[in-house]
Amino acid sequence: MLGNTLVGRYQIISNLGGGGFGETFVACDTQLPGSPPCVVKKLKLQASDPITLETARRLFDTEAQVLYKLGTHDRIPQLLAYFEENAEFYLVQELIEGHDLSQELTPGKTLSQDQVISLLQELLTILEFVHQQNVIHRDVNPRNILRRQPDGKLILIDFGAVKQITTQIITPQGQTIATVAIGTPGYIPGEQAHGTPKLSSDIYATGIIAIQALTGLSPEEIVKDADTNEIIWHNQATVTPEFAQFLDKMVCYDFRQRYPSATVALQALKELTQPPAQTIALTPISPISPPKNINKRQPKKGILGKILLMIFLFGVSGVASIFILNHINSNNAIELSKQGNTFFDLQRYQDALEVYEKAVNIRPDYSQGWNGQGKTLDKLKKYKEALVAYDKAIQIQPDYLEAWIGRGFVLGNLQRYQEAIASFDKALQLNNNNSEVWNAKGEAFSNLNQYDLAIQSYEKAIELKPDNYEAWYKKGLALQNSKRYEEAIAAYQKVVDLKPDYEQAWYNFGNALVNLQRYKDAFTAYDKAVQYQPNYYQAWLSRGNVLLNLQRYPEAIESFNQVIKFNPGNYKAWYNLGWSSHQTQRYVEAIKYYDKAAKIKHNDYNLWYNMGNSQYILQKYEDAIASYNKAVRYKPDHSESWYSRGNALLNLKRYQDAIASYDQAIKYKPNYQQAIEARNQAKIQLQGEKLKPVIVVPIIPVPNLNNPPQTNPLNAPAKD
Repeated sequence: MLGNTLVGRYQIISNLGGGGFGETFVACDTQLPGSPPCVVKKLKLQASDPITLETARRLFDTEAQVLYKLGTHDRIPQLLAYFEENAEFYLVQELIEGHDLSQELTPGKTLSQDQVISLLQELLTILEFVHQQNVIHRDVNPRNILRRQPDGKLILIDFGAVKQITTQIITPQGQTIATVAIGTPGYIPGEQAHGTPKLSSDIYATGIIAIQALTGLSPEEIVKDADTNEIIWHNQATVTPEFAQFLDKMVCYDFRQRYPSATVALQALKELTQPPAQTIALTPISPISPPKNINKRQPKKGILGKILLMIFLFGVSGVASIFILNHINSNNAIELSKQGNTFFDLQRYQDALEVYEKAVNIRPDYSQGWNGQGKTLDKLKKYKEALVAYDKAIQIQPDYLEAWIGRGFVLGNLQRYQEAIASFDKALQLNNNNSEVWNAKGEAFSNLNQYDLAIQSYEKAIELKPDNYEAWYKKGLALQNSKRYEEAIAAYQKVVDLKPDYEQAWYNFGNALVNLQRYKDAFTAYDKAVQYQPNYYQAWLSRGNVLLNLQRYPEAIESFNQVIKFNPGNYKAWYNLGWSSHQTQRYVEAIKYYDKAAKIKHNDYNLWYNMGNSQYILQKYEDAIASYNKAVRYKPDHSESWYSRGNALLNLKRYQDAIASYDQAIKYKPNYQQAIEARNQAKIQLQGEKLKPVIVVPIIPVPNLNNPPQTNPLNAPAKD
């Protein structure tokens, strides 16, 4: 296909990938100025008989019109054209620059509740439009959700209705049946797997993505109740009970118990996240009623004068008493608050809290006392109580700058980032020149993946305080997450110039360099990180990965041993020890390390594939076959495992089994020349020729070296 021009217009440039439903290419439109790029999807029909072809043609026309209508939405690729050529069907769509969500939802990486809510709001808003057209997507999964560059918005692609066209065949009785279920395993609810998808099937898939983001588990790793088929996930994440209940309803096994559409789910989410209006209840002052004319005998003037004089004297003394009492209370509250400040400065937070509480008990309208409570509760990590105290201070004194700032930090600790931003905005209205507030606002934007806004905030913080190394560091992280690696490196360089012992900055400095394939420089950065913090196992792991890439295997082994020393359950370290040992021809040790890794994580096909390779070289063919069997169990389309399995079977002279294994390799990789040649050799030997089998060891892929930037690699606040 590469280089071909379809219908005299769309010239194929590159292959984006393919599967059972068809292939996707990047093409250029040669009939438009500048030959802009576009996406061409070629649909692969399961049958080519005239009846099936005609049915597919009708379906194709119908679904293309639906896609065109959906493409009017900003978050769905626009359909540019559709056509049939040589009995093959093609769609031409807008090319979206960006990456899919599978690159963000990586194993072990978790998002906060606020981040997941933000993700759901975007997805459900797109699905609301889709469902309003009475369309079911049928294949909502991370690979079909793109993060568009440069605005970072989510785009929904690859609608399942188009795939339906490719699965239809016509039986001799004239019935239309589907050959395969549409959707991605792990994201398909029961009713869809049985061929009757609902709008709520999309809700289920979206809920699974949310749970995946919260737990860091793939759908295959999420446990289901054996009796009810309901998903068990609460023990894997930290969320509010209300949000957990919302997600449980999204992923109910019974579709009738789910939200029936995206509109209903979105409304429920809005109700869940909309903070209740906070009002200050004031006790109204009762108006003084005018005296009524009572027909009674008037007292004598002298007596009346004395009575009035007595009332006046008592009134004056009462007011004076109240004034004196208030003055005493005010002084006492101020003194207590000062005492609380002293305890706070001495980090005696429990003593400080008790004194601040006494201050506001004596004088409930003393805003400084409430603010003191707020900052002390924050230090004690009692964030909800701290928020209540800050709110009290602000109700009493609406322009209380310190309370607004403290409130923003507490909301950040509660992962309520949008509200935190609103608090910081209020603080900046009162004082626009606070570098720390701009930095904190940037961090809140970063936690919402709104990196452009975060960078703007960090730059303002740096403008106000050029030596604010924390702002430089956070700016570097935001740039790195935006894939602006050169700029990130410049920011990290500034950090380590200001604070040479900042180990987290050195670590992410190394990560940015790896993304630019500057491995030697990355090694230097990781080396600095472990020099300043010897137990920084993430940096040791990345250091080892870079050494692997530089083929400095003995040094890599030393690095991975350091990871094990500080984090014995680290799967990657054991796996990479196995890999490094294999590369240094220490195959027995490699197998031992792979065994250790398998006890931690048993469902990684690469682990079993590489273990099989080490066993194969030691001519332990039965063991190798057992390992390759596990590899293809966890990844059935891994052609290299099928090929290597065939080689082991060939060496055991199990020619028929070897041929079957090579067939599988060629099925998933049709141009796999080594497998084709090996299969031919097995067939010859099966026919009785006594040819000695050739032992061929497949090439082992290099482990992934791209370490995503970590805002908090040690699960602790960044150090000053």
